[in-house]
Amino acid sequence: MEIAFRTRRLERIFSSDRELRRVYGANRAETIQNRIAVLRRVNSLTDLPTTPPLRRHLLAGGRDGQYAIDLAQPYRLILEPNHHPIPRNADGGIDTDRVTAVLIVDVVDYH
Repeated sequence: MEIAFRTRRLERIFSSDRELRRVYGANRAETIQNRIAVLRRVNSLTDLPTTPPLRRHLLAGGRDGQYAIDLAQPYRLILEPNHHPIPRNADGGIDTDRVTAVLIVDVVDYH
């Protein structure tokens, strides 16, 4: 899957092991690196497991259209489809089979 970042700062952090550890701590940084490796290996959003440990899930409310992937509790890696327009099913939902590019939005505890 193709991966992009919402901000240059986030891209800079994610591209440096040292920066990732400085900002998120050693344990969370390692989990983030594992999740990014999985994202790079899959072909589409459908290929990401909806069960732990990744547990891809669609968000709602103020994060409508975004997905979360579990990190170390309670943190999540937030991403969204990076397509214009976003691929949709007939019912209006996101067609995860056709989402082949994502935008990393944030690492956050939104609970």
